[in-house]
Amino acid sequence: MTTKVAFLGLGVMGYPMAGHLSGAGFEVTVYNRTRLKAESWINRYSGSLAATPAEAVVNADMVFSCVGQDDDVREICYGDVGALAAMSPGSILVDHTTASAFLARELSLACVERQLSFIDAPVSGGQQGAEQGLLTVMCGGDKDVFDKARPVIESYAKTVKLMGPAGDGQLCKMVNQICIAGIVQGLAEGLHFAECAGLDAEQVVDVISKGAAQSWQMENRHQTMLAGEYEHGFAVDWMRKDLGMVLSEARTNGAQIPLAALVDQFYADVQAQGGGRWDTSSLLSRLSRQK
Repeated sequence: MTTKVAFLGLGVMGYPMAGHLSGAGFEVTVYNRTRLKAESWINRYSGSLAATPAEAVVNADMVFSCVGQDDDVREICYGDVGALAAMSPGSILVDHTTASAFLARELSLACVERQLSFIDAPVSGGQQGAEQGLLTVMCGGDKDVFDKARPVIESYAKTVKLMGPAGDGQLCKMVNQICIAGIVQGLAEGLHFAECAGLDAEQVVDVISKGAAQSWQMENRHQTMLAGEYEHGFAVDWMRKDLGMVLSEARTNGAQIPLAALVDQFYADVQAQGGGRWDTSSLLSRLSRQK
């Protein structure tokens, strides 16, 4: 029998992720707050369109959500037309939103009360990874539930890992964002230094990328950074949202993350330049303006 799934949220990540589920042969019903986007998805992939989250999840074995922030998740999950009210007992909610660990634990408890299961499953890999089906998914929840969800998630992921109980997926994603912030800032400063020193930045990257300085960001973003092109996916506005959650969690658990706090302020500078929708590699732009 074909597994029936629902996908709530068809943004730059959810749209291709839901597409991979359809391509893998699952029976997919989609919901998006902007109906035009959902209609576009239906015209491209095999599936059906629902008017509300509750309608989308009727009889679904698994429900996937991928929206913007904690309150967006609550909006599609709670209330008379929310997903939880209409999900079948025994079904699984998998939230791919990068949200707070607090929300993940809250949703886990709400699901238990309704005889549902929950996995928090933020992703890394950006729009390119979603389109290519090569995402990394960090999960929190019970192992038996994870084991059921994993084969479905693998439709659009290259790595799916259970990190611990509910909330641990979100905490792992926070570590991911801390590391990315430092790497991108280091690359931006290196390219800026090379240009100020009169070096050929392309030649510099060609040499140092063969050694310990190599990174995904260097390999995939240095050329566009040097060209001042910042239209390649994950936006500064979203990174600041994520770093805000990181800093809030650090205040609770006592972690010392001064670099992440500093880079968060640098991204605020980029926003002030009008670059809120630029991708995260745009940290170089604030240095270039200061030359």
